[in-house]
Amino acid sequence: MANPLRRWVESDKREVKRMGKIADKIEAYAEPYSKLSDEQLQAKTPEFKERLKKGETLDDILPEAFATAREGAKRVLGLYPFRVQLIGGITLHEGNIAEMKTGEGKTLTATLPVYLNALAGKGVHVVTVNEYLSGRDAKEMGELYKWLGLTVGLNVNQLDAEEKRDAYNCDITYSTNSELGFDYLRDNMVVYKEQMVQRPLNFAIVDEVDSILIDEARTPLIISGAAEKSTAMYVRTDRFVKTLVEEDYKIDWPTKSISLTETGIRKAEDYFGLDNLYDIDNTVLNHHLDQALRANEIMKLDIDYVVQDNQVKIVDQFTGRVMEGRRYSDGLHQAIEAKEGVDIQDETKTMANITYQNFFRMYDKLSGMTGTAKTEAEEFREIYNMEVVSIPTNKPVIRNDKEDVLYPTLKSKFNAVVKDIEERHSKGQPILVGTVAVESSEYLSKLLDQKGIPHAVLNAKNHAKEAEIIMNAGQRGAVTIATNMAGRGTDIKLGPGVVDVGGLAVLGTERHESRRIDNQLRGRSGRQGDPGETQFYMSLEDDLMKRFGSDRIKRVLHTLKIEDDDAVIQSRMMTRQVESAQKRVEGNNYDTRKNTLQYDDVMREQREVIYKERMEVISEDEDLDKVLMPMIERTIDANVDVHTQGKKEEWDLPAIVDFVKAALVSDDSFSVVDIQMRDADGIKKYLMDLVHKNYDKKSEDLGDPAQMLEFEKVVILRVVDEHWTNHIDAMDQLRQSIGLRGYGQLNPLVEYQEEGYRMFEEMISDIDYDTTRLFMKAEIRQNMER
Repeated sequence: MANPLRRWVESDKREVKRMGKIADKIEAYAEPYSKLSDEQLQAKTPEFKERLKKGETLDDILPEAFATAREGAKRVLGLYPFRVQLIGGITLHEGNIAEMKTGEGKTLTATLPVYLNALAGKGVHVVTVNEYLSGRDAKEMGELYKWLGLTVGLNVNQLDAEEKRDAYNCDITYSTNSELGFDYLRDNMVVYKEQMVQRPLNFAIVDEVDSILIDEARTPLIISGAAEKSTAMYVRTDRFVKTLVEEDYKIDWPTKSISLTETGIRKAEDYFGLDNLYDIDNTVLNHHLDQALRANEIMKLDIDYVVQDNQVKIVDQFTGRVMEGRRYSDGLHQAIEAKEGVDIQDETKTMANITYQNFFRMYDKLSGMTGTAKTEAEEFREIYNMEVVSIPTNKPVIRNDKEDVLYPTLKSKFNAVVKDIEERHSKGQPILVGTVAVESSEYLSKLLDQKGIPHAVLNAKNHAKEAEIIMNAGQRGAVTIATNMAGRGTDIKLGPGVVDVGGLAVLGTERHESRRIDNQLRGRSGRQGDPGETQFYMSLEDDLMKRFGSDRIKRVLHTLKIEDDDAVIQSRMMTRQVESAQKRVEGNNYDTRKNTLQYDDVMREQREVIYKERMEVISEDEDLDKVLMPMIERTIDANVDVHTQGKKEEWDLPAIVDFVKAALVSDDSFSVVDIQMRDADGIKKYLMDLVHKNYDKKSEDLGDPAQMLEFEKVVILRVVDEHWTNHIDAMDQLRQSIGLRGYGQLNPLVEYQEEGYRMFEEMISDIDYDTTRLFMKAEIRQNMER
């Protein structure tokens, strides 16, 4: 497709123009609705519900419903959505992403589609990045919904099952992304239907959609149980790695991988008393060594993780926040615990898992809003089938975004930042300084302390008061240092007199590897037509510059004869160079996420099969014959087929007898004589008749159909859950090892799909066999419960 044509096709202007016509219809109701009494306006809700029951669609009632919510917002919240917010609301209702700049009122925009979609009675989920925002929005916007006659629930971590069920049964439920995902997994592990908390997933509006569906896309939600202990090995390998010097290992920084050199290998063989470190018997030791090397040489304290309360806690690279309850997988977390000398926690076994990508794709309709999504438009379209629509701002943006400045060293860069802060602070201009890592924010804080400049620091170690501090960051003379994403979702309003001194100044101390995060930081300034200024400071020693292009820039500086440590270079070429590095990283990250999804799709299909079967078992009220009998029949067919190959005289009938005695009957009355005169189909039929007799006798002995049903459920659920958790574990190990097949010119993904399918088939046949044996051979006890 030719470029101009493509630009025309992908242009948001046409979309905005189309939605503008719908906005005209909404605005036509503004005056008549403003004349309605409170009671008349509130009566619109039952009226809309009735019209939907009679066959009208949500699109049919959209103009009136939006106008109702808009007028309601004016009366209850004192806020009246602008025309651009109406367009944002239509975008969300249509299952797309509304890209709205910071301060344009995303929270209020969402009330319009939330109200409209809640009228259908199937539940609307408003998803936020943390519980503070969920609670704040549920309380503030909840007033409007309740006034309009709808119910509002807040789903947070500390609720019990009953409270969660109540929250999910409301018309509108506010929740975090992780809580929704974990509730879904837990619902598919329950043994009684009444224990489930969620309704079917209908419609979700995801706030800060790029953070949840892109930054967190690779993060699987995992529910684990305890597995075997191997603490001693972590301690031994950690002690050994601490004896190594630089020439014993090699680090590749762009890929962040590490390996032992020849001298390192010899030292390891001496230390552990081995002839050959890479002998097949030493596989486990090798794995522990790899993780100990990564923990000691690549994972950095206060950048990748922090140590709090004698525990290693992961720091989110995107938000700079501590990720409570998250652990690195595959033994890396234990290796870091050994490195830091804290208690090493037991390894765990995965019992259920899902990625955010696959969880959110299960909703019937999904939409989202954020200030920055355009750079990832292709990913949203390909993976989630959502278009990104840029909504115009209510007032023009007059913020001044200056060209990046580059310094040779970190020290000279931070000195320049401090000097800039000093100058701006002296005239009372509020300053928000964005840092990439916890380490940099603390370093900068020390420098400001030396200059006697009062300031607040927001980082992964202090996010309880985050929103409060961010809200005050626009007051005259305020200096706030924050990791790039801190306080996301909180609006910075300018204090009195701040407009006169140039509005909020945002200083970035480093470029992030994603342009989106930089844009998010820039967007904190210049809201709703306010003045503002942004400036990014970089050095050749920054992470991004080290990984991409710093050598090329060094050559340029050398050519220009710039040797001075305090020299500064400011040019459009430099900014372009950085942006192309960022695009490369974004491209790599997108490929990784897409790859993750392709692998996870294999698990998704299997997960859906298992969860659907499980749900059938849990929901059954009469008997489970239609589930149980096909399992037994498949087991009999498989066993008879294996032993009746070739001519009849070659059949292995004694093996069939062994199978029957092992899995189908409890006495010794069965023998070869019973089956030797029959053909293969005849044997299968005879064995199924035996099963039915045995089944009927069990039912008779028990005398209570309800007890029989409970027994069937106990058997099936126990077997399915045991095999499924083992299968998840096996698939995990397969995935980690499958990459090696690439060396044999095989496609690892295709191999994973084929091998995964074979393992799944094997698991199903094991489930069938174990269920058959357990059901046919077990003695049924009275009052058995799951």
